[in-house]
Amino acid sequence: MASGILGSVSPLANTDTTVYTVPSGKLAVLTINACNTSAVAINLRVSLSSADTPVAGEYIEYNVTVPSGGVIERAGVVLNATKKVVVQATSVGLNINVWGVEE
Repeated sequence: MASGILGSVSPLANTDTTVYTVPSGKLAVLTINACNTSAVAINLRVSLSSADTPVAGEYIEYNVTVPSGGVIERAGVVLNATKKVVVQATSVGLNINVWGVEE
């Protein structure tokens, strides 16, 4: 059973980026954290997706503003096997971390 930090990225601007994929045959309980280290506000999208490119209905955050120096966090996210956490930011400067437990 894996636990701790399961994925970390600093996504490119306006690019869907997969942070973490639940392994086949596993279930994961996650916290998703986005920290803005830039000097400007950045809009963020977060989806719980079946593919690397999300579709309507898979977003849990859509163009939410993360202020300079700010943090957005979602805890208690439960995903089944092969589901993905996919993010997109309007600018560079966000650090996205996913941590939790796989079972």
